[in-house]
Amino acid sequence: MSSGRVSRHARTRMIAAVASVCALSAAPLAPQAAAAGTPPYSEAYRPQFHFTPEKNWMNDPNGLVYYKGEYHLFYQYNPNGNSWGDMSWGHAVSRDLVHWKQLPLALSHDDNEMVFSGSAVVDRDNTTGFGTKKNPAMVAIYTSAYKDGGKQAQSLAYSTDRGRTWTKYQGNPVIDIGSKDFRDPKVQWYAPTKSWLMTVSMSAEHKVRFYSSKNLKDWNLQSEFGPSGATGGVWECPDLFPLAVDGNKKKIKWVLVVNINPGGIAGGSAAQYFVGDFDGKKFTADAKGTYTPPTGQVVQDFEGADFGSWTTTGTAFGAAPAAGAVEGQGTVDGFDGKGLANSFHGGDATTGTLTSRPFTVAGKYLNFKVGGGRHPHVDGTVMEQGPPPAGTVLADFEGGTYGGWTTTGDAFGAAPAAGTLPNQQEVSGFLGSGLANSYLNGDATTGTLTSPEFTIDRDYVNFLVGGGNHPAGSDNPTAVELLVDGKAVRSTTGQDGEALNWASWDVKDLVGKKAQIKIVDDNSGGWGHLNVDHIMLSDTQAQPVSQETSVNLVVDGKVVRSATGSNSETLDWASFDLRPYAGKQAQIQIVDMNTAGWGHLLADRFTAADTAAKSVVQRADWADYGKDYYAAVSWENAPGGKRYMIGWMNNWDYSGAIPTSPWRGAQSIPREMALRTVDGRIRLTSRPVSSVASLRRQHPASAAGVTVRNTSRPLIGPAAQGKALDIEATFSLKDADRFGLKVRAGANGQETVIGYDTTTQELYVDRTHSGAVDFNSTFPGVQTAPLKPENGKVKLRILVDWSSVEVFGGSGEVSITDQIFPDPAGQGVQVFAENGSVKLDRAVVWHLGSAHK
Repeated sequence: MSSGRVSRHARTRMIAAVASVCALSAAPLAPQAAAAGTPPYSEAYRPQFHFTPEKNWMNDPNGLVYYKGEYHLFYQYNPNGNSWGDMSWGHAVSRDLVHWKQLPLALSHDDNEMVFSGSAVVDRDNTTGFGTKKNPAMVAIYTSAYKDGGKQAQSLAYSTDRGRTWTKYQGNPVIDIGSKDFRDPKVQWYAPTKSWLMTVSMSAEHKVRFYSSKNLKDWNLQSEFGPSGATGGVWECPDLFPLAVDGNKKKIKWVLVVNINPGGIAGGSAAQYFVGDFDGKKFTADAKGTYTPPTGQVVQDFEGADFGSWTTTGTAFGAAPAAGAVEGQGTVDGFDGKGLANSFHGGDATTGTLTSRPFTVAGKYLNFKVGGGRHPHVDGTVMEQGPPPAGTVLADFEGGTYGGWTTTGDAFGAAPAAGTLPNQQEVSGFLGSGLANSYLNGDATTGTLTSPEFTIDRDYVNFLVGGGNHPAGSDNPTAVELLVDGKAVRSTTGQDGEALNWASWDVKDLVGKKAQIKIVDDNSGGWGHLNVDHIMLSDTQAQPVSQETSVNLVVDGKVVRSATGSNSETLDWASFDLRPYAGKQAQIQIVDMNTAGWGHLLADRFTAADTAAKSVVQRADWADYGKDYYAAVSWENAPGGKRYMIGWMNNWDYSGAIPTSPWRGAQSIPREMALRTVDGRIRLTSRPVSSVASLRRQHPASAAGVTVRNTSRPLIGPAAQGKALDIEATFSLKDADRFGLKVRAGANGQETVIGYDTTTQELYVDRTHSGAVDFNSTFPGVQTAPLKPENGKVKLRILVDWSSVEVFGGSGEVSITDQIFPDPAGQGVQVFAENGSVKLDRAVVWHLGSAHK
């Protein structure tokens, strides 16, 4: 994505994200880099064959071009720290797309602009006059993100020494339409018209524009595409390229990649694509037909004059179904019939629940329509804020002074805040009339607030926290820290929301120790502040309060399935798999516990059916189904007409919180892309670049003809263990419900499960037990991708690195890319089958050497 999304859009998006800190607060600090003095590229989570900068923050790949034997990888880079900011273009080159050499900074931010995402071309005909025909210039086309006013426009820079040094064009910008959401130009030479073609995003409008130019300086608008497909978040980093279908060079289709954030298939960021035709001016996507949801028994359609047997609490849902939008609300659409459940009564500030009568689970799926706010359910939260647990209050920030606490810097001021500060969004959830709030004079101020020393004499430290998500260990944290002997032994950050919520540290192992609380605001960028209140010692753990807007399936008093909106007033289909709960008593509960932006929910048409309904997002086409594949773009001019693509291996939902240092951000393995006909439809397929094989060490471990039944066991033994592996496996289906491989297994029950579900015909990756997963509530989970067996077999190609897995299913028609942060000691590889048997026809495991050596 273009980096402007974080600084400028983050407040509106992230305040609408669940502000719970419960997933962060119970554990000690997640592992960071290895001890000081560790050689570069050998830190605990450092990828060994994925590109990472030696230090500092990296996001989108930019400027992908091949020239004179080198693949150029530019990338969004912060030269000054390990969190997003000061966006510039970093630079690396490779001769094989696997071994990379990091070069000096290419395009730097300055007082006027940050350098956002874009592309690069070789101007062989010297259309710009920047070079000569003998020594053509490499030209970067990037988005100028102007610091004064936030406008985004397209600009040029050029190099005549193979990209080593750069000059910004004096005539910048070359396209300026006065927009704050106009970014990420992808430029290529379009031979039929002997002109340059630019594909660029109108991000907030969910549109892509196409421009044409003879000289890269003067551009003419040709057409627009969109909105189409998934539109739950901004559209960014578009790419357009032709590919032969099934290898037939006489049958060419065009692929338009549109990255979206949030609203991706696995939540948050993702790479969407369309297949169609391009005539030099206009892209036309292939028609996919209309969608008809499965039929079934309607259990609640909200067509009555009241809610019938469903009961309400609070005021958010009103006394009866709504007939569409209610007072103060934008247009609501996508619901069926005349009525729906709508919790916007009284606006976003109201809360409440709407609950069905108990019923016995009999059907296979519960399909329904949902819209409204994107605030997922978080396990461990409670519906109502009770009184604080009993205990000793260390600080409540009442009385107009900090008491014995000491301050540095100017972020916290001379006394506690009385609530919301000037120009700050509304602060809520604190107790009494005061709190520590480091937004004094805005995000730009920094400082610390440190308690007097105290003795830990209870099992828990509880406190309320809100504000920015910049964890301890990052270069510019916003964090509450517990200091013992001057060292931080526990830490919690905010979740990019102004609402305070309970966090707790389990300190049983520290009872009797002297300690201090230190509130740190060392961040001057977006969400560079912290809100803290009511710090206390207690023998009871404080429970965070729900801030969800969600539809929940409750079985035995527990939420077992949950769905939320996508910050849209348009309802879309969702589905719960009921099969694991057959015969049990259950209830449907529609919950609105959020009072901030998009703090409401829409629901309709609950239907019991034999097959799952699919949402627009599920029906869209995705270049990858994992959580960590974004800003995917491809190289121009690759030898042999190949089309290689790479994506940022991260997700804006938690990108600033991943536990890596002194770098943050990695790129995926480059992939060779193709179009293949799958089940009668043309699909974009991918496979790892073939040069990955150059890292394979001799003598792979292998197994063949192994039947596995209702068990999990080592795949081969010690020979297959490792932290950097290339695995190929083929299974023949028998009667197992689920089967597959587990990697990075063994340490404290940690494992990353790569499986296939025969009942849903889905490939999946489960990283809920992959190691450090507690730094953000959206990180743990299961990602799925539709994959039909081929001749009764399922083929997998799995790349395991020190902090990632990339899984390619079948012949590359689906992939799942996920970051993982396991204990370095966890290196086991296991094969498993659940509820039946599977035959492992063959598995080969190669150990991969480091690309850094």
